[in-house]
Amino acid sequence: MVNTTTLFMRSKLSLLLALVFIIAGSHLYAQSPLQVRVSGQGTQAIIFIPGFSCSGDVWKETLPSFQKNYKCYTLTMPGVAGVPPLSMVTPATISNWEAIIVRYIQQNKIDKPIVIGHSMGGVLALMLAADHPGLVSKVVVVDAVPCYSALQDPSFVAKENNDCSMLVSMMKGMTDEQFFQMQLKTLPSLMADTAHLRQAAQWAVSSDRATLGSIYCDFLNTDARGRMTSIHCPALILLESTFTSAMPAIAGQYKDLKGVQIHVATKGLHFIMYDDPQWYNNELAAFIK
Repeated sequence: MVNTTTLFMRSKLSLLLALVFIIAGSHLYAQSPLQVRVSGQGTQAIIFIPGFSCSGDVWKETLPSFQKNYKCYTLTMPGVAGVPPLSMVTPATISNWEAIIVRYIQQNKIDKPIVIGHSMGGVLALMLAADHPGLVSKVVVVDAVPCYSALQDPSFVAKENNDCSMLVSMMKGMTDEQFFQMQLKTLPSLMADTAHLRQAAQWAVSSDRATLGSIYCDFLNTDARGRMTSIHCPALILLESTFTSAMPAIAGQYKDLKGVQIHVATKGLHFIMYDDPQWYNNELAAFIK
């Protein structure tokens, strides 16, 4: 038979353990799941968001042009390139990633940053500016459109309950070597400068496969065209040279973004920062200054 003293001690211990878990949980929630590298100096901040399966190191050659005069925040998203993934409770979706970036900006009191995003990161940059007016001062989109799937299928309509399980299973079913070889075959269609090809493939292989499947599936189901009217800050869209033939469709996706500047690279493919660096750096410098 347990006496009252023992019961009291057990209750007290349970209460202490509960408090420990609450404090620990609060601490974990306060820690951003992003990997963020801060460099440079200046009163104006720039946030760099990489594209699908890419580390923040994709901006490595871009940063030196801005670190003297700007405080640069280079992100790597959760579950990508070795960064721990989100929990099953918070799946990898475009809207969840957007919320994480917003929370980081607010918690760190970053005042009206310029946001530069490549590919999927460009869509995130557009959504940040549209959904949180006043949070962002300028937006640069490097080779992305508000709705990628609509470029392939003009009749595209986003699904309300999109099932990503098949793509996630396919991604998880590959061995690291199979996935690496798939990247080596795919990436040459995205970058003419193959000096960075194996590094980009390694970023993908070191990513959480469920995260990649989930976020890419959600990206393909994302349609941000209707949000363009909500963006009131200056916006620059930099497109790869091969998009020249698709300009009518692309211009149509951006038609509601007032004052948008759309410029097409002189050469190269999707990774414009690698393939046409001089043009790309000149465009960024002119727009940001």
